[in-house]
Amino acid sequence: MSASETPPDSLTDAKASFDAAAPETAAPASPQADPQQADPPARSAAEVFRIFLRLGLTCFGGPVAHLGYFRDEFVVRRRWLGEAAYADLVALCQFLPGPASSQVGMAIGLQRAGLAGMGAAWLGFTLPSALIMLAVAYGVGHFGSVGGGWLAGLKAAAVAIVAQAVLGMARALCPDMPRRSIALVAAAATAVSGTTGQIAVIIGGGLVGLALLAADERTGETPEPVRVPRRLALGALAAFVLLLLALPILARTSGASSGSSWLTLFDALYRAGALVFGGGHVVLPLIEAELVHPGGLTREAFLAGYGAVQAVPGPLFSFAAYVGAMMPTAPNGALGAAIALVAVFLPSALLIYGALPFWNRLSHSTQARSALAGVNAAVVGLLGAAFWNPVTLAGITSPSSFALALIAYTALTQWRVPVWAIVVGAALAGALVL
Repeated sequence: MSASETPPDSLTDAKASFDAAAPETAAPASPQADPQQADPPARSAAEVFRIFLRLGLTCFGGPVAHLGYFRDEFVVRRRWLGEAAYADLVALCQFLPGPASSQVGMAIGLQRAGLAGMGAAWLGFTLPSALIMLAVAYGVGHFGSVGGGWLAGLKAAAVAIVAQAVLGMARALCPDMPRRSIALVAAAATAVSGTTGQIAVIIGGGLVGLALLAADERTGETPEPVRVPRRLALGALAAFVLLLLALPILARTSGASSGSSWLTLFDALYRAGALVFGGGHVVLPLIEAELVHPGGLTREAFLAGYGAVQAVPGPLFSFAAYVGAMMPTAPNGALGAAIALVAVFLPSALLIYGALPFWNRLSHSTQARSALAGVNAAVVGLLGAAFWNPVTLAGITSPSSFALALIAYTALTQWRVPVWAIVVGAALAGALVL
C-alpha cells in the first residue's frame, strides 16, 4: 500500500478509464488531453508487476484497507483511473464472488497492459504474502501456534488503517444526503444479515439509485479501452461455470477418496474462490470446512496458519498457499502451495476477464450510472459493516488495544506516518503491552 493522503471529497473529478470502452474496439486518443493530468500508459506488464509488488509488500489491513490504498495509488497519485471509474470498478468486484481487492488489482492490470498485465498485477500483489505463508507452513512445526501480543497490536493497527480507508471512500462516494442515507441503511442491513445478504443490499442500493439519484456527469476524459474480444469474454465466463460443475465430479471419480490428490485440493480451493462473497475473512471458514478432517489438515495446523495470515500484507486468500503446503500427503510443500493458489484465484481471473468488457459498455447508460451511484453508496455501507465486524471486533479487545488503535489512527491521519511504520510500531507496542 502506498501513501495515506486524505482523499478528495467528490465523485465529480472524472468518470474515467473503464467507462467508454467497447469489448472489441479501442477508443482514439483525445487530441486535447493534458499530458500532466495522468501518467502515460504502462509500457509493459513489468511496470505493472513492479507497482503491485510494492503494494503486495506494504498492503496491511485486509481487503477494505486494500481498496483504500489502491484508490490512493491509482486514482489520487498516478491518475490511472478517475474517481467515479474506480468506484464503478469496486462496485463490480463487490458483485462478484472472490477477493474484491485482488479482483480490482487484476482489472487495473488488464486495463493497463492487457492479459499479461492482469497476470502481473495478481502475481505482484500475491507473491509476497504467498511466500510468507509458505515459510510459515515449513516453520510451524518448530514454532507452534502463531499468536501473542504482537499479533494483537497488528489487529489494532488494522482498525486504524481500515477506518481511514472507509472514511476516505465515504467522503468520495457519498457526498450528499441521499447517498449517505443509502450507505447507512446498507451498513445496518449488512450488520444484521452478514455476508449472505450482501448481494441483496447491493441490488437494493442500485434500485434506490435508479429511482432517486441523478446520473453523475461525465467529463471529457478519454478512457483507456479494455481490449477483450466478446468471444473470449464469453469463453471465460463459460469456463468459470464449467469448472465449477465439472471439478467435483472429476474429483469424486478420480479415486481420490482420501482427499490427497491434486484434483481434490484444486476442487476444494476453486469452489472456495468461486462461491464466497465477502472476501478473505469469509473464505477461511469455508476452507476449514472443506479440508480440516481426519486424514486431511489438522485443526491445530489450520488455526496456526489462520493466526499468521492476519499479520501479513496482501490478500487473505494467500492463506491457500499455507493450506496447500500443509496437506499431510502429496501434493504438498511448494507444489501444493502453487496448486492451491492457482485454484483459489482462478475463478476471480475468469470472472474479471469475462465480465469487465460488458460492465464497461453498461456504464454508458444514463440510467445505469444512476443505479451505479446507488450501488457505490451501498458498497460504502458494506465496507462500513466490515469495519465493524470482523475488523473492529477482532482488533479492539481491551482498553489498551483501543488506545493503541487511536494512537495509530492519529499517526496515520494527522502526523502522516507511513503505513509500514505504523504496522511495525503497533506490533512492537502490542508485544510490550497487550
